[in-house]
Amino acid sequence: MTDEFTTDIYYDDDADVSTLDDETVAVLGYGSQGHAHALNLHESGIDVVVGLREDSSSRSAAEADGLEVVTPVEAASRASVVSMLVPDTVQPHVYEQIQDELESGDTLQFAHGFNIHYNQIQPDEDIDVTMIAPKSPGHLVRRNYENGEGTPGLLAVYQDATGNATERALAYAKGIGCARAGVVETTFREETETDLFGEQAVLCGGIAELIKVGYETLVDAGYSEEMAYFECMNEMKLIVDLMYEGGLGAMWDSVSDTAEYGGLTRGDAVIDDHARENMEEVLEQVQNGEFATEWIAENQANRPVYTQLNQAEKDHEIEEVGERLRDLFAWADEDTETDDEDESVRVQADD
Repeated sequence: MTDEFTTDIYYDDDADVSTLDDETVAVLGYGSQGHAHALNLHESGIDVVVGLREDSSSRSAAEADGLEVVTPVEAASRASVVSMLVPDTVQPHVYEQIQDELESGDTLQFAHGFNIHYNQIQPDEDIDVTMIAPKSPGHLVRRNYENGEGTPGLLAVYQDATGNATERALAYAKGIGCARAGVVETTFREETETDLFGEQAVLCGGIAELIKVGYETLVDAGYSEEMAYFECMNEMKLIVDLMYEGGLGAMWDSVSDTAEYGGLTRGDAVIDDHARENMEEVLEQVQNGEFATEWIAENQANRPVYTQLNQAEKDHEIEEVGERLRDLFAWADEDTETDDEDESVRVQADD
């Protein structure tokens, strides 16, 4: 543990997998995160059982990986730690099914705080409620573990009924490989609200809109679709990789002086005070529960808005141009293999 940061960060030396000796961990779901957690825990010497519906399309994959698969109810009844790794929208229904199987002193474990923070799941007071949230897609959690590396993660304790919730959560974190890289202590509220804001304003929503508007601006001004794609979409990865490896400073040091001056003097003309005000509004809707209420209602209505927007995104011109261009280049075959691997671990909506 280090004192250099504003919050505690835990590593392998702070955790003991043997804390979970003689216990069974139930991993509910076998999608992107579920398969990684289950396999990593199993290979760390922890007794794991996977909970899936009888008709789940993931059953054959989990069994082929050498794991025992039973129904979620049976898995919860056998386990003292139940890891809820089905999609957020499914979790309340699954919890209703398994609630009576959770005994006093058991642990209900999450990888995202949405349903706890917004009161869609309200656990009994005599169980621990914890979160270990890898900050990475599941296939990378698995790949890093297999390579002897780790994936940074978050630790939160919502309810400590036993007095040992943190110790057990850290054992879980070590079991899936997160403690190799570092586990940052947070809260369910902080993880949920920052995660939703980041997805909406920057990582998914903000960047996607910035790319599309930049592309459209160049094409509308008469530049070729191909040049617009490369400048606004393809090179995004190169810039983000530099930021990931060394922060903004490394990125500025790596681009030309012309690019640096142009970016420093023109960037805030695009992301201006109006954009900041919009971001603050997005954050407020996350904090006050407006977004959560909207998303829950959207799912209850069978996702009409989601479906329409999702299709519109797929139909955008930049997608057609990008698909055509990517097929022309040497790395197309390599990317296709990666896409196939990623698709194999994507969770289905009801798994």
